[in-house]
Amino acid sequence: TDDQLRTRLQMVLDARQFAVDDLLLPDNDSYRSYADLERDYVLWNVFAAPEFSLEPKQWCYPVVGCVFYRGYFKETKARKFAGGLEDDGLDVIVGGVPAYSTLGKFDDPVLNTMMRWPDFTLVETLFHELAHQRLYVKGDTPFNESFATAVAEVGLHRWVVAQGLSDRLQYIADSRALQDSLRALSRATWDELEALYDSDVSDDEKRIGKARIFKDTEIAAQALIDESGLPRGNWLARPMNNARMVSIGAYQSKVAAFQRLLSLCEDDLECFYRHCDALAEFDYDHRQAELTRLADEQVSSAPPASPAAER
Repeated sequence: TDDQLRTRLQMVLDARQFAVDDLLLPDNDSYRSYADLERDYVLWNVFAAPEFSLEPKQWCYPVVGCVFYRGYFKETKARKFAGGLEDDGLDVIVGGVPAYSTLGKFDDPVLNTMMRWPDFTLVETLFHELAHQRLYVKGDTPFNESFATAVAEVGLHRWVVAQGLSDRLQYIADSRALQDSLRALSRATWDELEALYDSDVSDDEKRIGKARIFKDTEIAAQALIDESGLPRGNWLARPMNNARMVSIGAYQSKVAAFQRLLSLCEDDLECFYRHCDALAEFDYDHRQAELTRLADEQVSSAPPASPAAER
């Protein structure tokens, strides 16, 4: 093992222990070993949705239930499957995935596909995947991914403090503020698209409106990124379609709800996990309604959005 990789693997082990001691995440053999797959991604996910709907196509499996994507370990197979969906008239995207969790069923290794990231992204992803082992609701992708994202964000902040990197806290805060602004923009785009698709205009008019909305979103997102001064890629840039919005919604749509829970618990993770466990016991519709209420509370209590986000 070369010195650079050895150093980073030691950082991963330190972060792994921090996840147990400070974030109350599972203590097991996951992410305590390393595997080099000799490729850029561990798998490729296919997302799909109708041309004029944000209702995602779902696939159902043992253990994890129904999810908004279908995964392949070979890119060629993923793209072949995606091509068939496109032939059926669906909006489709294929995305490479550097990491995933087997929910504690197996001892997940750290992968070479994760090691290409900067240190902060690597640590945050580790916390995200371990959060899936702490709580996973079968058949509710937005709940699971948004919960894990919220845990990873607070975990990264605490880890930076624990590592004595307080000079990076402003960077972390600015990054989170930008991320929250982009999430708010994606929610506004989602609402605008839904209104268009539910309207009585012709299909041709819907196609024109859809293209305009995506273009406006890309411009507004880039303005937010430029205003922040942070070196960030624009994940709301083209090519955009309904499948891309579904993938964004799966990972980002309910984060504000979990941020609100953390705030109500005054950042106490034991309290936070208790509330999340209680939400997990609700039926799907009740849980979604509660998450929407919490997200609305979080948004209403946040500072005014940047004018750059306004259309």
